[in-house]
Amino acid sequence: MLSYTIFTEKDAVMGIDAQVDKILRSYEEYGGINCAGEDSFPNRENVVEVIHELQCLINPGFKTAENLDEGNVRYVTGQRINRIIAVLTKEIQKALIYEVNKRKEPERSPKMSHCFRLAEQTAIALVDEIPELRRMIYLDTKAIFVGDPAAKSDEEVIVSYPGLDAIIVYRIAHFLHVNGVPVIPRIMTEYIHGKTGVDIHPGAKIGESFFIDHGTGIVIGETTVIGKNVKIYQGVTLGALSVKKEFMDKKRHPTIEDNVTIYANATILGGETVIGEGSVVGGNTWVTRSIPPHTNYYNK
Repeated sequence: MLSYTIFTEKDAVMGIDAQVDKILRSYEEYGGINCAGEDSFPNRENVVEVIHELQCLINPGFKTAENLDEGNVRYVTGQRINRIIAVLTKEIQKALIYEVNKRKEPERSPKMSHCFRLAEQTAIALVDEIPELRRMIYLDTKAIFVGDPAAKSDEEVIVSYPGLDAIIVYRIAHFLHVNGVPVIPRIMTEYIHGKTGVDIHPGAKIGESFFIDHGTGIVIGETTVIGKNVKIYQGVTLGALSVKKEFMDKKRHPTIEDNVTIYANATILGGETVIGEGSVVGGNTWVTRSIPPHTNYYNK
């Protein structure tokens, strides 16, 4: 015969209280809580909001349901810039304070006002860089349109090619990375990695007219250097021969010179590996040594 235990509302409340106590103790023991305040870690949702605003600033009228015309485009652009600077300044400020506090050197801890000024200057510098970023992204868009027979227009590339989305966010994140912003560039590139399957470290250096076709499964490591007019297909890895921590400040990833094509699922490893200008690396190849310029390299 089955028996049942009857729980009252009071039992339920006491049970929840006990569960809350256990979870809070785990916060104290293991960390992992990001309380609001000047010492908090940058908020991912706020950074993603900035990404969306920047995408709309770079390709206005394509990414959101908004009615742009000659009469309102100046106002809409100004409003968007204000939102970007306000939110990004706050998140960069958090990142700067967190990075200094992490070093546990109280005598070097910056004043809040100094961190705010530096964060605001960086956010303004990023907005000031938008015309140059748009120039580079225009060339990336053209490279995809010219290089892919399936692409019917630049506009189709803008709204439907995940490779371009990954490149846009990488170029934004790279600007912040080279200007000394901690953490936030990685949040940006990991967000778009999850959306597109393209994993580009913000520290990588990538030249103009970069073409990612299909995109899914591409990995481009931190110290990779890529020249101009390079085309990469799905599943390509530009990685390191070793992932030992002591190599963190060394060049671990390959150099890809201008006008190189790397076909699907090729793996190219090593900081001293150079793929020479104009070369073609075939699909499913494993490369750990340099390839001379104008070489067709395939699996035998």
